[in-house]
Amino acid sequence: MKVGILAVQGDFEAHGATLVRIGVEHVFVRTPSDMDGVDAVILPGGESTTQWKFLVEEGLDKALLAHATRGGAIFGTCAGAILLAREVHNPAQPSLGLADITVIRNGYGRQLASEVRLEMTSLSPAPIEMVFIRAPIIERTGPGVDVLARSDEKPVLMRQGRILIATFHPELTSDITVHEYFLRMARQETLTSSKNDPLSDVVGSGRDLWSTEPADEYVRRLRES
Repeated sequence: MKVGILAVQGDFEAHGATLVRIGVEHVFVRTPSDMDGVDAVILPGGESTTQWKFLVEEGLDKALLAHATRGGAIFGTCAGAILLAREVHNPAQPSLGLADITVIRNGYGRQLASEVRLEMTSLSPAPIEMVFIRAPIIERTGPGVDVLARSDEKPVLMRQGRILIATFHPELTSDITVHEYFLRMARQETLTSSKNDPLSDVVGSGRDLWSTEPADEYVRRLRES
């Protein structure tokens, strides 16, 4: 198992430290070649606009889409959730569009909303610590999205096929529950179903589009829309 962590900006080192505690090999990803041999990818928190600009300039947007088409697992936290969402508002920005969710950036306000909560999840019988820092709000989830945890009745942890999304920062706590769940996803140790396939309804296209349309063309259409 080898996990790539997008290391453009944000708290990528904290994710790396968590994987070290678990005993999983990781590499920091800054170029498409850094994706070679990677089984799963983490998109960390940070500033989503800056991260997206870097992805496009370096061609990592295409590399991540290619990773997804091969069935590779992706975990997005906070800003990473924004990069994975199909729709982004407040303000709008382009994204990979891999998860059928609508995200409201800075939905709780800015630094005023930074806080730590204990919440239940479907991952374990005990609550886990959740660190929220300028967290986005998940306004809508599609029918193929499984909500694994809520806070104040809003989804904060969800899964769609091989995509895992958290609006909080599990890497900033000592609890490794969420990362271990993601690694089981990456190893295909957890059950999946066709309705939860993250590629089954991307922009209404279905898997057939991904098998025929080059990633370059898909990214171009996303930018134009």
